Amino acid sequence: MKYVSTRGQAPARSFSDILLAGLAEDGGLFMPEAWPQFTADEWRSMRGLPYAALAARVMAPFMAGSINPATLLHLCEEAYANFDHSAIVPLLQIEDGLFVQELFHGPTLAFKDMAMQLLGRLFDHVLTERNERVTIVGATSGDTGSAAIEAFKGRERLSVVILHPEGRTSDVQRRQMTTVLDANITNLAVQGTFDDCQDLVKAMFADTAFREDMRLSAVNSINWARIAAQIPYYVYAALSLGAPDREVSFAVPTGNFGNILAAWAARKMGLPVRHLCVGSNRNDILTRFLNANDMTAHTVVPSLSPSMDIQVSSNFERLLFEFLGRDAKACAALMTGFRQTGKMDVPDTVWASIHGLFSGLALDDEATTSEIREVHQKSQYLADPHTVIGIAAGRKFRHPGVPMVAMATAHPAKFPDAIRAATGIFPALPPSLADLFDREERFRVVPNVIEAVEDAVRSGVLANNH
Repeated sequence: MKYVSTRGQAPARSFSDILLAGLAEDGGLFMPEAWPQFTADEWRSMRGLPYAALAARVMAPFMAGSINPATLLHLCEEAYANFDHSAIVPLLQIEDGLFVQELFHGPTLAFKDMAMQLLGRLFDHVLTERNERVTIVGATSGDTGSAAIEAFKGRERLSVVILHPEGRTSDVQRRQMTTVLDANITNLAVQGTFDDCQDLVKAMFADTAFREDMRLSAVNSINWARIAAQIPYYVYAALSLGAPDREVSFAVPTGNFGNILAAWAARKMGLPVRHLCVGSNRNDILTRFLNANDMTAHTVVPSLSPSMDIQVSSNFERLLFEFLGRDAKACAALMTGFRQTGKMDVPDTVWASIHGLFSGLALDDEATTSEIREVHQKSQYLADPHTVIGIAAGRKFRHPGVPMVAMATAHPAKFPDAIRAATGIFPALPPSLADLFDREERFRVVPNVIEAVEDAVRSGVLANNH
């Protein structure tokens, strides 16, 4: 399997190459050259497989020529061995026709563990084979950073630098990152928004000399391996509810578009997905685009669901590339224009095609709190502020006779203040994190200036290497 850039100016590469590269040199995102397909009989044969075996089967075509199926199975079994639920991604029914799939049973209590626990092992495997070292830089709006740190801490061939927006994550989210004191981990609190952090990461990759000197690599969802590792749980849910002999729809709370892009990728591989619903908070650019072709970036406003406090959804570029008929030149022009003006003029015919498959719903903080309370009262289900927006979107857009699965992306204990305000219940952290607020924190505050951030990255890496 080879991979191409959405902007068309980078050479085609293998899976191992794009795993380590993350972002293409032309600023684009890597996409598989062709979509693997499974027949109805092949989908049926995956029913009943343990999650790790199912994941390896679904992902194997994306890694063909780089990682053999037996090795991939072993890495998947290792990755999911430390999850605290035997089903890994349990499916619960909360209303007639509406299900929740819990993706937060990994070590950092968020769906990012589903991909990151595998990514840590994939990086280790490829770097050992090549006898190389890399520096992973990533931006986080809350959960990606802690998942990456947990997956990569202590690994000899990797330095990890995570940028988070100062004061714009929950206390639990921040402490899950800043209390990991391994020598290969550096946490930077940027005086800005998540979009600023994401821009700084992209600027570091665009600085060719710095990128090569530091051997930069990415684990944000700009890295295709992250998307590939999220496809299997959509397959698991669909097969559990009757696919391929029955359609299924999905509702996903999303800011960076990566999680729902994985559901769309499963559809491209032949899974019978009827509809995809995006849940947004008050930072509603995706919902505005899906419902009215309004892709205009507004100022990011902090919310109860900080992981979705985003106005520049990196993975949307991948969807755009596909719906433009893989016209890389047109894709690059739209993305460059968006960066320059804050507005993207997607052709109406392209928007109409996307709108036929995707819908969006946005809830402000007040509506989110109300929804948390209502879901708990009616179904005795405690949903965090991100998950509950997905549930609301799923309820609004479900079709009769088609199961709707809302993705539960974080444990409610990651957002205890929001849960208590809505329900009066203070959700406890699991035993493994019970002492989180007693642990020592270590991080460095940096201005939203590329030179200062690059200096901080360099000093963190040098300290680790010595």
